[in-house]
Amino acid sequence: MSLDLHIFCKSTYGEEYSPRCFGEFFTFGSPPSDPTYLDWLLTAWGWTALVAALALFIAILLGIVMGTLRTLPKDSLLDRCIIFLANSWVELFRNIPVLVQVFLWYHVIPIFIPALKSFPSYILVSIALGFFTSARIAEQVKSGIFSLPKGQSYAALSLGMTRLQTYRFVILPMALRIVVPPLTSEFMNIVKNSSVAFAVSVSELTLFAMQTQEETSRGIEMYLAVTLLYAISAFTVNRVMAYIEAKTKIPGFISSANSSGAH
Repeated sequence: MSLDLHIFCKSTYGEEYSPRCFGEFFTFGSPPSDPTYLDWLLTAWGWTALVAALALFIAILLGIVMGTLRTLPKDSLLDRCIIFLANSWVELFRNIPVLVQVFLWYHVIPIFIPALKSFPSYILVSIALGFFTSARIAEQVKSGIFSLPKGQSYAALSLGMTRLQTYRFVILPMALRIVVPPLTSEFMNIVKNSSVAFAVSVSELTLFAMQTQEETSRGIEMYLAVTLLYAISAFTVNRVMAYIEAKTKIPGFISSANSSGAH
């Protein structure tokens, strides 16, 4: 079967082909006046990027917080309670399938938090994906903190720094630079996992491919295009993270193999 790439220039409203083949894409509100399948494809790519970016912001913020809390010393009952809650967060969101979490945020949680009913579906998907990924990032942050020699935190405390200042100015700046390589995979996974947004009718790439295959019977072209855009998105994330890793690499740093205690 030969590929019919002209299908992307076909109007979504009829059988005619558009001479321009490019239109008002990346519109998150009303659709273009005379959209082609290429317009639709690029708009879907924009939705995929938006969901992934929002989820990434949520995942980084919560992942760093939860990962850090899991490394607190068990000096008091309050510390142990905080560590328990942070561990529970990670185990809960890491062990529930992301698609189930999307359905929970879309169908169940708004029943108990009515304010969420006014949230658009892409926001709820971003929250679900962000929480799911935050548990994985928390694991990486915890490992990065525990890889540091404990002498660094002891030295900071001996200089009169508080525990908060020690984490903020000494431990986290080092640990986050160490975990850039494993975080690259997590960030790329966010792009790929954003495909679950189709389940709640967000017009991202996967939903585009499914609907256009039904309309045009040209599934090969549609899925090839979607696959290419996912690959471009993931490769872009990979290159950006590689650049960040090169710029933030700690020269000559060797993690302590015996650093298994809390800071």
